[in-house]
Amino acid sequence: MTDYDVMCIGGGPAGLAAALAAKENGAERVCILERDKELGGILQQCIHNGFGLHTFNADLTGPEYAQRFIEQVEATDIEIKTDTMVLEITKDKEVFALSPEDGYQKLKAKAIILSMGCRERTRGALAIPGTRPAGIMTAGTAQRMINIDGYMIGKRVVILGSGDIGLIMARRMTLEGAKVLAVAEIMPYSSGLTRNIVQCLDDYRIPLKLQHTVTNIFGKDRLEAVEISEVDDKFNPIPGSEKRYECDTLLLSVGLLPEIELPYALGIELDKRTRGPKVNEAMETNVSGIFACGNVAHVHDLVDYVSKESKKAGFFAAEYAKGLIKTEKAVPTESGVGISYIVPQEIRQSNCKKDLEIYFRVKRVYNGVKVILKIDNKIIKEHKKRHMAPGEMQSIKIRPEDLLNAGSLSIEVQNG
Repeated sequence: MTDYDVMCIGGGPAGLAAALAAKENGAERVCILERDKELGGILQQCIHNGFGLHTFNADLTGPEYAQRFIEQVEATDIEIKTDTMVLEITKDKEVFALSPEDGYQKLKAKAIILSMGCRERTRGALAIPGTRPAGIMTAGTAQRMINIDGYMIGKRVVILGSGDIGLIMARRMTLEGAKVLAVAEIMPYSSGLTRNIVQCLDDYRIPLKLQHTVTNIFGKDRLEAVEISEVDDKFNPIPGSEKRYECDTLLLSVGLLPEIELPYALGIELDKRTRGPKVNEAMETNVSGIFACGNVAHVHDLVDYVSKESKKAGFFAAEYAKGLIKTEKAVPTESGVGISYIVPQEIRQSNCKKDLEIYFRVKRVYNGVKVILKIDNKIIKEHKKRHMAPGEMQSIKIRPEDLLNAGSLSIEVQNG
């Protein structure tokens, strides 16, 4: 058995930032376990730019952003174990892993950071009727096959869902010479960032069909066509609105789900809205010494936010390893009118030495409204917002002194 102060499960942007922060905060033995053959996670296949504007004040591609963190990690004595699959984590913070080089391993840490990222929803989660031909895949799978493996996956493409990966793949497929016929979105708004709608769809004249979805699939060996229908306010297809699109490829960009197999098996309490572990102000779960950050905690829009949040998890994991985390009754955070979810789900005031940033998402598109932060039903802060959408994560800061003797904290949206 090998003992560590802090161990990060996952070597993507979250794990890299968390490990660095733990090391900088005095953790002596830090380790990263990564199941892929190299560090960087999903960033290695994201060859488009737009990364690092907040973290490095530079417009970087995904591999460039990852490389900056990888070089920082390699400049330290942080242990890196790639091609290593974690099979189980116990509440005693024992980790059982498997790798070709080291075989079956039993590792132990004082603090563990879950940074495994998220996965895409597949066709099976949507129950789309029709045949099961080749040519139907998630947008992330298509991105990897084109950008890393070098395969051209199709010539006539329809995309279901307007998540950021789908929008980016609409542009990528166009640049590779394919014809993107349409992007269909079942909601009355896009679930991606506004900048991606403009840069990936509008700039290439790719139509975005809101309140539309795929209602049938045609083809035996290879996809031949899809049927797209308009939906009503209850998401039921409207009879007579069907339109057939002749295509050989259907990409699915219908949401991301936190990677929760390990947390679920460990008995970590999950949030029904984020679908990831519930965390407190230190990004610690309800299992003492187990932390979660990045897309495993809740799905982010920008990798810069992932790195920022993960640094906090790494800092507090090192504090926990040194026995400096204070436990006390936590203040629960509550989603008020118009708010989908809030992270962290609870806050302990004694660990807040400086302003605490709280992340949240709204349920629908809002224009010209106010975000209200309340403690014990008393308004603490108001923020006027010109525009908010579910696809763009929001944040608000709260001072430590505002949390003194607090019993509850809530965020809501009010008309401006």
